[in-house]
Amino acid sequence: MLCLACHHPDTKVTDSRLAGDGLAVRRRRMCEKCGFRFSTYEEHEILNLTVVKRNGAKEPYAKEKLESGIKKSFQKRPITDENFRMLVSHIEQDIEMLGESEVTTSDVGEIVMKHLKEIDDVAYIRFASVYRSFKDAESFRKELKSLDPRSRAPKKQQRTRKNMPRRKNPRFKKIKK
Repeated sequence: MLCLACHHPDTKVTDSRLAGDGLAVRRRRMCEKCGFRFSTYEEHEILNLTVVKRNGAKEPYAKEKLESGIKKSFQKRPITDENFRMLVSHIEQDIEMLGESEVTTSDVGEIVMKHLKEIDDVAYIRFASVYRSFKDAESFRKELKSLDPRSRAPKKQQRTRKNMPRRKNPRFKKIKK
């Protein structure tokens, strides 16, 4: 690795640690010539993946395009750079788990939406509105309804005096006859 200060070709790794969610490695390096210290990050990269667009056109996978679309949905939303990197990394892992050399944009879009739905409802709706090409307010309403926790989770049975479990009071002991 070239030194960032003097461009000397030899640098020494002084420390290596997992970064983020264990999906990257952070290495502290030191130039053997000038002593300059700096950090590098190593991440897994998706290679040899082709994305098939809706019109049938094929193009190589580009992480930058994925990040750009997700960034737009998180505009003015509270997400740290670290959490954003982890999100993109998890999405890429799911894409790789498909085990295909070609994936459709709809496959990628559904994976992105699954992750966004778990993290931020506003970012999810923003992404879904573009991805699913919402035409009117009714499309938004339907999607918003799917986010409503009352419509997602099964209703809990309300506790009444009759169906509440009985607790034993530790202060009272059963008297033996």
